[in-house]
Amino acid sequence: MELLLIVLVIGGLLALVLTRGRGRATSAQSQLGDAEAEARRWYERLGGQVLSLTGSDDPSKQALADAAERYTAAGSQLEQASTAPQYRLVSDTALEGLYYVRAARTAMGMDPGPELPGSAERSRAGSLDAEQSVDVEGRSVTGSPQPSAQNNHYYPGGMVGGRPVPAGWYSEPWWKPMLLGGVGAFGGMMVASALFSGFGAAAVGGDAMAADMGGGFDGGMDPGMDPGMDPGFDGGGFDGGGLFGDW
Repeated sequence: MELLLIVLVIGGLLALVLTRGRGRATSAQSQLGDAEAEARRWYERLGGQVLSLTGSDDPSKQALADAAERYTAAGSQLEQASTAPQYRLVSDTALEGLYYVRAARTAMGMDPGPELPGSAERSRAGSLDAEQSVDVEGRSVTGSPQPSAQNNHYYPGGMVGGRPVPAGWYSEPWWKPMLLGGVGAFGGMMVASALFSGFGAAAVGGDAMAADMGGGFDGGMDPGMDPGMDPGFDGGGFDGGGLFGDW
């Protein structure tokens, strides 16, 4: 009798473990499927915009070129993705491309379309609220909330090298060396320091801008890039690391 009771208890425990294991596996598979479906929706929506729009001036052409680069990168990431985090990275890359599309449409005087989901990094970085101009290493770098022939390089805002880069239109893509790291990153850091130290955080909207920029860049630069900004963008792959209505 005791042996039968032991067998029944063990059998019940095994059944419970197996049931929970199946439940966890089903949940994980469901999350993976959802992440893949969302990644494909973002990717396809970006592709529809990139393939249907043609820039009419320098700012819109440059923004669409940047969007096309993100589309290519997201496609490469999508081919390699096999986990939920990797599919989320695809979504992030495609979403960034859609920010560039939105900027291009604005530059061409078109309806920019629905608002895109934000992120903590973009909220922290803020956006340019006024035109700015600084001289760094013998060259003039300008930024503005609006596109122009002079300021035709858009950035959607976020963290680069551990530092906030506000959304706006710039005379040159000074943040790119910061993405690559190495010696070239120092020049980008100097521009960022001059932009925000020289003109004050009041010219930039962002929750943590004053705290991050008040002390300059004495703390150095993180070796990598914070999640959410140019996510995994290295021409494709994972080396670097919702839905919305139609236009």
